[in-house]
Amino acid sequence: MGIREDELVRKIGASLRQGRGVSPQVLLGAGDDAALFRPQPGYELVLTCDWFLEGTHFLRDKNPPDSVGWKCLARAVSDVAAMGGIPRCFLLSLAIPSSYSGRWLDEFLTGLRRASRKFQCVLAGGDTTRSNKTLINVTVGGEVRRGRAVQRSGARPGDVVFVSGRLGEAELGLQILKRIKRGANSTDSRQKKHLYPEPRIALGRWLAERRLASSMMDVSDGLSTDLSRLCAASGVGARINAANIPAPPVSSHGGLRAIDPLQLALHGGDDYELLFTVRPNRAKSFPRSLGGVPLTPIGVITSKKQIVLVNADGDESRLESKGWDPFRDPC
Repeated sequence: MGIREDELVRKIGASLRQGRGVSPQVLLGAGDDAALFRPQPGYELVLTCDWFLEGTHFLRDKNPPDSVGWKCLARAVSDVAAMGGIPRCFLLSLAIPSSYSGRWLDEFLTGLRRASRKFQCVLAGGDTTRSNKTLINVTVGGEVRRGRAVQRSGARPGDVVFVSGRLGEAELGLQILKRIKRGANSTDSRQKKHLYPEPRIALGRWLAERRLASSMMDVSDGLSTDLSRLCAASGVGARINAANIPAPPVSSHGGLRAIDPLQLALHGGDDYELLFTVRPNRAKSFPRSLGGVPLTPIGVITSKKQIVLVNADGDESRLESKGWDPFRDPC
């Protein structure tokens, strides 16, 4: 037996325990025709939205429902973090099969509730409907101190290119997940980055408020693709040292020996780390970690508008964009 839409909306609202007066910025939350949001004095509004689609971004028989709930919000929050902003509220548009309105929905909402509390980003409304596949769209509203938002377009020749954390871990987690038989335990710690990513909110805010990053974006589609986007927005190129890229260790267990860690780090998506540039005079004394998150210099911005990868032997090659592209034809 299915569920009525009003019952579904009440279930979502009750699970996330939101309503009027949920935060100083959200004047009117879920339960009315629309939400009312007011940034703090001296702040600007940051808005972003993100799709999370069954069969494209997650797999029905591999991704636990609570991880779907967590990740759909984490992905969108990461875009706010990448501009140095603070997430405040979100809108949830959810389309699910009628058969998902029971246990699957309960577990999904558990993960979403945990993410909402972790990121201090409250539900302010949304929409629901029925679909043969699960389709999720999350819109996040946040704020950033006026004049401090970090854009992709600020990189200049000589700036040092940094990344946070370790790249390629989420793609490695996905490869491990795909090798697990249906119904098997999928709680291996190596899969955490893929299933439950944590956007770098504190780091992005720290970089923005201290005006340390000249440009910034999150690594969601792979370093090779996202660095290309940052360079295009800034009208520059980059020279990247392959040996400096923080790639994940790959075990030979489970048929993973054929996976190249560098390729994971260059082209794997879903890491939600920060890619940012720092002026050369500031880069010399830049910390190598913040709050336990490693900050690694991997190269330098150049005036020549191409991205060059330098290997350990000093050989150079042009770095092609081979990260995630939903419109790329499958091989």
